[in-house]
Amino acid sequence: MSIREREVVIDSQKYVIGQAVQRNRDHFTSPASKRGLDLFCATAGLIALTPLFILIAILIKLEDPRAPVFFSQVRVGKDGKLFRMYKFRSMLIRAEEMLQPLIHKNEVQGAMFKIKNDPRITKVGRWIRKLSIDELPQLWNVFKGDMSMVGPRPPLPREVQQYTAYDLQRLVVTPGCTGLWQVSGRNNVGFKDMVEMDLKYISERSFMSDVIILLKTVRLFFGSKDAF
Repeated sequence: MSIREREVVIDSQKYVIGQAVQRNRDHFTSPASKRGLDLFCATAGLIALTPLFILIAILIKLEDPRAPVFFSQVRVGKDGKLFRMYKFRSMLIRAEEMLQPLIHKNEVQGAMFKIKNDPRITKVGRWIRKLSIDELPQLWNVFKGDMSMVGPRPPLPREVQQYTAYDLQRLVVTPGCTGLWQVSGRNNVGFKDMVEMDLKYISERSFMSDVIILLKTVRLFFGSKDAF
């Protein structure tokens, strides 16, 4: 089933999420307040982290002068809309070509792919992934409005092709840089549990819950043992 066809399924699921949101309407984050938080965090982050961005760019270039500093990848956003998500490059240029022979080694159940000691990851990439620094360029996605600071992880199109109608409920909101999954075990949490966490966030989200998740995320920059 194509992404376009799945958008129809996503629409049919909105009522389910809508009912959950209605039950928690007193705590619901208004679009204006959430966007305000996103713009504030993205702008402040991009300005404050510029020296770090420059340092990471230099390290990536020193390891491989011919490779690009940034890596972009098509992801699925709100209501199935495709967008290009940015990261610091942490893998070899031929990473996608090397994926198929590694599929059988997947250590995460469900519509995701993760393995420890991934041979496609560079030396600098392993370090910036450990600290989640590779995700920082997504602040630009937040500034543009493709993503929010807090929300479900934006999946790959090939992952969405494996989604059930229930899983597709993750796509009724704007995807985020961080969320309950990232601060609750990350890769130690299976796909099914990740979906449940995302739906819990969607139904109970509030301005304060976003702030709490953001504060918990800061600890990832001091070395998350769950990141790989």
